[in-house]
Amino acid sequence: MDNNNENQIIITVTGADKIGIVAAVSNKLAQYCVNIEDIKQTIMQNSFCMIMLCDIKNMNVSFKEFKDSILELSQALSMEIWIQKKDLFDRMHNI
Repeated sequence: MDNNNENQIIITVTGADKIGIVAAVSNKLAQYCVNIEDIKQTIMQNSFCMIMLCDIKNMNVSFKEFKDSILELSQALSMEIWIQKKDLFDRMHNI
């Protein structure tokens, strides 16, 4: 396993498109010192879809606290937000 993968997470955000989604998510990540390394977003039939590759090596809270905070944000935005460690994500998507 690549050591860099240990500090990487994949965040996916989906739901009804509205103003401020990227700002809200990126502000929350900055609050916890999570660095966005790559980001892709699109609108598919009025649904917002975003996937982010982030580095958590400088994160200033536990992973559980971070996930709980993102869950609260998900509810506040009425969006689905999923967080997975990149190594697990990679294993799930390899045959």
